[in-house]
Amino acid sequence: MSFEIIYQDQWLCAVDKPTGIMVHRSNIGTDRDFVLQRLRDQLGQKVWPVHRLDRATSGVLLFALDPETARLLGHGFMARRVGKRYLAVVRGWTDEAGEIDHPLARHRRAEAREARTRYRRLAVCELPIPIGAFDTARYSLVEAMPESGRHHQIRRHFKHISHHLIGDTTYGDGRHNRLFRQHLRCHRMLLHASRLELDHPQTGGRLRLAAPLAGEFARVAAEAFGCNGEGMPD
Repeated sequence: MSFEIIYQDQWLCAVDKPTGIMVHRSNIGTDRDFVLQRLRDQLGQKVWPVHRLDRATSGVLLFALDPETARLLGHGFMARRVGKRYLAVVRGWTDEAGEIDHPLARHRRAEAREARTRYRRLAVCELPIPIGAFDTARYSLVEAMPESGRHHQIRRHFKHISHHLIGDTTYGDGRHNRLFRQHLRCHRMLLHASRLELDHPQTGGRLRLAAPLAGEFARVAAEAFGCNGEGMPD
């Protein structure tokens, strides 16, 4: 299956990554299908990943088509000159907007490093389904803008403020995950990389790369929140 190409020139290629596939091989994974190899075969040339999305996360994924462009893009990501926006569904009704400033460590023995995520609430819903001690279940559709790039940052930050991501089997809340599976027929983690904004490393022009919601996420956004593929109310 070929990927949908969002943008391509002689230096760059951005694709709309589906959920359920890893970007490249991992030392601890057993997957045999990866975006890197599949895109290389689709384009008929080598590609260089410059950032990552989790297996369960969909959306804009950018590759370089030569080592020099990969190096320049890597510097841009490290220097935080790339704007990243994600759409996510979380448990509860969040504040209308906020900033999560909470250091994160890659693993237990590592030192925690500063990490910040800004967010704004786009829509809320309340389902007439009892959960825990509550008679109804409340959820928020949010846009998250991580200012740093720590491991699983968005997922861990929303857990930190008790607004766990729906479908997240590592940091999420199993009761709410089951509710979405049973009542909304949704079996994926609801996190989508909707936009990347950056200066082109070779031409200097501003790039705005976007991928609308699709599949289960788009259906949930429409049915539960009344939102379109960009996460905005219709």
